[in-house]
Amino acid sequence: MELKKKETDATYWHPAFFAGIQIELEEDADNLVFENEHQLGTKPMEIDVLIIKKETDRPVKKNIGRIFKKHNIIEYKSPDDSLNVDDFYKVYGYTCFYKADARYVNSIPADELTITFVAEKYPRKLIEHLKSVKKYRVEEKEKGIYYVYGDLIPIQILITKKLSAEENLWLKSLTNKLNETAAAEKLIENYMEHKESSLHQSMIETIMRANQKLFQEVNGMSDIFMEIVQEKFDRKLKEEVDKAVEAAVEEAVEAAVEEATEKAVKETTEKAVKEKLTERISLIRKKCARNKSLARIADDLETDTDEIRSLYEVISKNPEKTVEELYQIISGKVQK
Repeated sequence: MELKKKETDATYWHPAFFAGIQIELEEDADNLVFENEHQLGTKPMEIDVLIIKKETDRPVKKNIGRIFKKHNIIEYKSPDDSLNVDDFYKVYGYTCFYKADARYVNSIPADELTITFVAEKYPRKLIEHLKSVKKYRVEEKEKGIYYVYGDLIPIQILITKKLSAEENLWLKSLTNKLNETAAAEKLIENYMEHKESSLHQSMIETIMRANQKLFQEVNGMSDIFMEIVQEKFDRKLKEEVDKAVEAAVEEAVEAAVEEATEKAVKETTEKAVKEKLTERISLIRKKCARNKSLARIADDLETDTDEIRSLYEVISKNPEKTVEELYQIISGKVQK
């Protein structure tokens, strides 16, 4: 009985594969939407990579994507893992679930789906099962690309070690078994042409880490390796600096906002107090001009005499003062 092997290095290989398949399909990138670890429903079921074509009728030029339709499910196995029979049924089930999980009934037609399996090792037992049990026909269309015929959903199997080095350099090189210096040199040469690309950076870092001995043996490779390491360090440093700057800016903005808010509240409060006090001074001043008593003015304003006594005394003693001048006298007394 074949034991199921649990991948322990998924985080090691899968990000690089996600970068690699985007590199392979970069010629059609404007027509493809790439989703890494597309989650199915609310439970922990994830498609390794989901690629959605924007324009369904526009064919993908790259050999590994010619089979693509609207919705393309990708299953990737890392170099030390195998593609087995249960993987086939799991991914087929995920594909059906993906179709059924759409918001509207049959909004994802079955004939707009494809499945792609990617593995380094040739899955002999799976191929035999597909032929003998499922009665499918498996045909190698070109180096490392096998089409599976007989199902409603188009299926292909990509064997990375058999892919063309000319057509599929990066996916073919996504392994820990590189053994030719020429292959390493070709990778570095291609990388140097795309060193500003984060996708190429992710790939070369993973491949070099997985094949350190080979890259150390290549003439001049140590300098390039150190350059790549330095670039990675610089990127990390820049990220940390950017985070620190962003945090400092946020803190400064928060402090500025808080200060501005306090100032605005204070100014608004002072303005409101002044308006209210000025209005009361004006009313009392007019009533004093008519020789009304403190008690009569309090009745008119519907308040207690004690509440307006201090205002009344200042205003009655300074009949020649304007409202603003009276306010300055009264507010000065209040502040003292």
